Formats: sequence, C-alpha cells, structure tokens
Amino acid sequence: MTAMPPTCVYRVPHGWQLQTVDDIKSPEPHSCVAGPFGSEISSRYFTDAGVPVIRGSNLRDDLTRFVCDDFAFVSEARAQEYRPQHVRAGDLVFTCWGTLGQVGIIPEDGPYPEYIISNKQLKLRVNPNTANPLFCFYYFGSPAYVTHVRNRGIGGAVPGINLGILKSLTIALPPLDIQNQIVAVLSAYDDLIENNRRRMALLEGAARLLYQEWFVRYSFPGHEHSRKTNGGPQGWEKKQLREICPDLREAANPADLDPTTPYIGLEHMPRRSITLDEWGRAEEVTSTKLHFRSGDILFGKIRPYFHKVGFALTDGVASSDAIVLRPTDEHFHCFALLTVSSDWFVNVVSKTAKEGSKMPRADWNLMEQHQILVPSHRVLLALQETVAPILDQLRTLAFSNQRLRAARDLLLPRLMTGEIAA
Repeated sequence: MTAMPPTCVYRVPHGWQLQTVDDIKSPEPHSCVAGPFGSEISSRYFTDAGVPVIRGSNLRDDLTRFVCDDFAFVSEARAQEYRPQHVRAGDLVFTCWGTLGQVGIIPEDGPYPEYIISNKQLKLRVNPNTANPLFCFYYFGSPAYVTHVRNRGIGGAVPGINLGILKSLTIALPPLDIQNQIVAVLSAYDDLIENNRRRMALLEGAARLLYQEWFVRYSFPGHEHSRKTNGGPQGWEKKQLREICPDLREAANPADLDPTTPYIGLEHMPRRSITLDEWGRAEEVTSTKLHFRSGDILFGKIRPYFHKVGFALTDGVASSDAIVLRPTDEHFHCFALLTVSSDWFVNVVSKTAKEGSKMPRADWNLMEQHQILVPSHRVLLALQETVAPILDQLRTLAFSNQRLRAARDLLLPRLMTGEIAA
C-alpha cells in the first residue's frame, strides 16, 4: 500500500485510483451543485403536497441511507425553477451547513421519484462508468470520513463546507467489479438492519392500532358487558398525568459521567417511533443533562419534536430538551407509553407550547395536570399482557440492529483499505 495522502482518509491500496469528487461526477450538466439560495426556497413557498424538499432531518451521519419522513413540499410549478437541484435515485446529498458529515443516497424504491435539495445541501451524481454510487456513499459516510469532513468545515458558530470543498474531497476507487463486491458485502448488513426496522414498524403499528381500538373506540376486552357513564366506561377514572407518569428531573453532571454512558439527544430520537434504539456517548456531553433508566419514557419538549417519544433500552442520560417520564406502577407502563406517544396527546401538548421563541417548548407544568381517562385494573393488566411482549420483541430487534451496525462499521474501513478482500 502507498502512504496515505494528506487529503485522503484511508490508505490507497495498490491498483486503486485516488480521485476527487470533481473527477467522479457525472458528465451531464448540474451533476454537482449547491442548493438554491435560501430566499428562493424559504418556508413561504412550502405547500402541503407537491415535490418534496430534502432538509437536514432527512440525512444522517451514521450510514443511514435516507430518512423518508418529515418532508416539506413545493408546488410542481415552483419545482421547475430548481431543475439543477433536482435529485433522483442514486444521487448523493451532503449537508453543507449545520450538522456536517451528514450524507444520504436517494433510494431506488421511493417514496418519490424526484426531490429537491434545500439551501443547506449539496448534490452529487456520480459517473456510473467510474463509480458505484453506493460505494461512494459508504466511503463518504464512514465514521472516519465524517470526521474528516467536519475538520474541513469553515465558518464560525455554524460550520459549513462549500461546493469547492466538496469537489476537492478525495476517494480511492478500485475497479468497478471490486466496488460492486464491497457494496454487496456491506449491503447485506444494511438489508438485515432494514428488515428488522420493518418488523419493528409493524410491531409498533400493531401496538398503536390496539391502543386506538381499546382506548379511543372503547372496544376493549369485555366492553360488551361494560356500562357507559358520562365519564367513560364503568370502572374507569380520570387522573392527572402526573398521577400515573410523573416527570423526573435528576440532573447529570458531565464531569461525573463515565464517557461510555449512553446519551440520547433529540437527534437520536426517531420521529413517530416508540423504540429509542440509537444513542451517542456521554463524552459528547458538555452541559447538565437528565438521568434516565431502562424503560423510562422520553418526550421531546421542543416544537417540532413532540412526535419524538419512546422508551429507553438502557440506563443513560438525556438531553435537557427531553422530558423523562417514569410510570408510578409497572402496570401503567404500556398505557402511559402509548398515551403520550399518541397523535391526540402530541396535539394537545403542541397547543400548550410556550410561544415567544424560535423553538417553542411544551409547558410540562401544565401538561402534567392534563386529565387522562385511566382504564380499570383488569383492562390495564390485559393491555400489559398484550403489549409487553411486543416491547420485548422491539428491544430484541433493536439490540440486533446495534450489533449489525457495529459489525458493518468494523468491517467497512478494512474493505476500504484493502486489508480484507470482499
């Protein structure tokens, strides 16, 4: 192997070609461009439907290929003004301002045929005769390369990279057949991870449907024999949220934490998922956070993160922008989790958010007094017996994905340096 060039992250194996992004971009026009100017694609042009706009929330820095959620849209007519910024399947998208190191690849299976990058992204369409787009994604999205890109950032409080920096980034390319073999190896891990995610989505969907059926439509077991009153089914009673699931405010001083302690920030909390299966490490923490225990419920208290609600898989510390909830009784756990993650409850919380700032916060002092219709002990037990096994399956799948990601991330640099053959 040759010595590592100063602008290359990995050593270049014999027979591989060190090239820049500018070298590997497609020869067609607009294959490597920046997003529109901010004033040209600001929120005032957003619509309820149309062509989706890719923003930072759709990209990650952990080799997640693409986050197909939380899109903004512009009209078809407006989208025509951004033709150079359109991306399609196989295109790479880089965050250029804000969370540097984020990179995604547009999926082949939708959900949309085309997207538009925002003013904080850069687009790269590679020459398929030179590079496999997925190989480039794995190379640029690897942990070592994410660090490299962050070190190339310019600017002050909000770091960034410009189009010139992107074009100068280097990549070591083996022959296409070797690229394809490496992609096949790494994709096998990602396919297993994706299959687990789909299973998790189905399990979570089943739990939510059951909640809707039992506690919104009141078709719970034995409802045929339950008398109805003005307050709901007989034996049910209204309680304040804090009576069944109070929030905890146990401060965690960064200086007292083991650096390997799991840390969950809002960036680690997926939207509309009740399984908090991703986290960082306490070594990232620089300010006071909140302790949580395995099973505790975390709730994002800043708009627009109220849909970030889920249960923790380990002990750890959470962002101070999250609320840590711990049911007063284990029999309340499934009911509390499904209640505070339900759409109706999130909407209620949203209405209590304190205005007057760029990111309004939920008023939890008000929310903990919110009245919730709590079912009878018999129904609570039936719910726990039904949903607890679902949560156990979610936990098992989540830890399986962690092991798969760790194995993939360990293998990736060895493949990219030719240390092992695909």
